[in-house]
Amino acid sequence: MNQTKSRTGVARMTLLAMLVAVLIVLAFVNIPMPAGLSITFNMIPVAIAAMAMGIPGGMIVGGAFGLISFLQCYGICGVSGMGVALVTANPGFGFACLMFVQRFVSRVLVGLLAAVVWRGMRKTRAPLYVQGLVTGFSAAFFNTLFFMTLLVLLFRQTTYMQNAMAGKTVLAYLVASVGVNAVVEMVVAAVVTGAAGVALKKARMI
Repeated sequence: MNQTKSRTGVARMTLLAMLVAVLIVLAFVNIPMPAGLSITFNMIPVAIAAMAMGIPGGMIVGGAFGLISFLQCYGICGVSGMGVALVTANPGFGFACLMFVQRFVSRVLVGLLAAVVWRGMRKTRAPLYVQGLVTGFSAAFFNTLFFMTLLVLLFRQTTYMQNAMAGKTVLAYLVASVGVNAVVEMVVAAVVTGAAGVALKKARMI
């Protein structure tokens, strides 16, 4: 029994390292979109970690995603056009802290919530693929929700955001900015995470 637990622990740690490595690679393959945003699939590793390792795994990989996203505002691990523009115009420490909340803290919460959704889905009679599909979809949904909500709440008064909104209402700006992005991210995350759930089951990781 102890050997089995030890092997499972090693397998989970290996998976965790692999998911963080995938995040680093994905940091350089974002698809640019208008308004400084981009299509990203970084929530897929977060959702997979949430399924395989529960809340701790979801939060750790979510935190790794958030840290990479924050560093991209300073040209590290790739570049976030919006992030660089915001910190260039507002280079102070206080502003950096707000960026950290938007980029890092929100992604930790996404990992936590994805794990909660997965736990809830496991209690249903839905097929395993559907359980993973819903978990992946929710991870992408929460990521978009938190990222864009905090973007408007924390940075709406900046010159960058005023120019980006160009007189639009908050709702109109959000719809125009994330319409295509959000749909693509949620669909891809759902499909891939659903398949990952089946693979994890075969590997006895869940």
